[in-house]
Amino acid sequence: MDSQIKLEFEKSKSGDKDERYEAYQKILAVTDQKVNWAYEVWDQLVEDLTHKDNHQRSRAAQYLANLAKSDPEMKMMEDFPKLWEVTKDEKFVTARHSLQSIWKVGAAGTPQKEMVMEHMVERFKNGTDEKNFTLIRNDILQNMKNLYDHFNDESIKQTALELIDTVDDKKYERKYMAIWK
Repeated sequence: MDSQIKLEFEKSKSGDKDERYEAYQKILAVTDQKVNWAYEVWDQLVEDLTHKDNHQRSRAAQYLANLAKSDPEMKMMEDFPKLWEVTKDEKFVTARHSLQSIWKVGAAGTPQKEMVMEHMVERFKNGTDEKNFTLIRNDILQNMKNLYDHFNDESIKQTALELIDTVDDKKYERKYMAIWK
């Protein structure tokens, strides 16, 4: 990892709000491609998933999701439950940002895709008691659409359409179907 990226990770944790946000954007941009230094920050990011600061939890989750493609040892398969927990964070904005990036874990490969899909399907079906569950369902379906676009896997689309078919509220059924138009 070069010194500039190290500095961006430091800035994303400290400094003023604008500096943190700029560093966050740079890290996401760099990790949008495979990198060879993922394991230099991996353990710290996993630890930060339970940080007392919800912004740290959110950033750690998003960075890890982006780094899943740079994980030849497939550590994500073991660490995913910790990442998934952040999608249920007490701070809804943290939970939502984490959930919206979770599809990137699935884009890393077939085992990761199957694991992410399994978690999302289960939550779609059994998460109706969660606060803001309609938004969560929307994010899950958008994640599935992103995975479908990435893999062009018809089974993902079929799963999403079957889930939408279980929605009783016509307003939300239409809203969810719009993702797949």
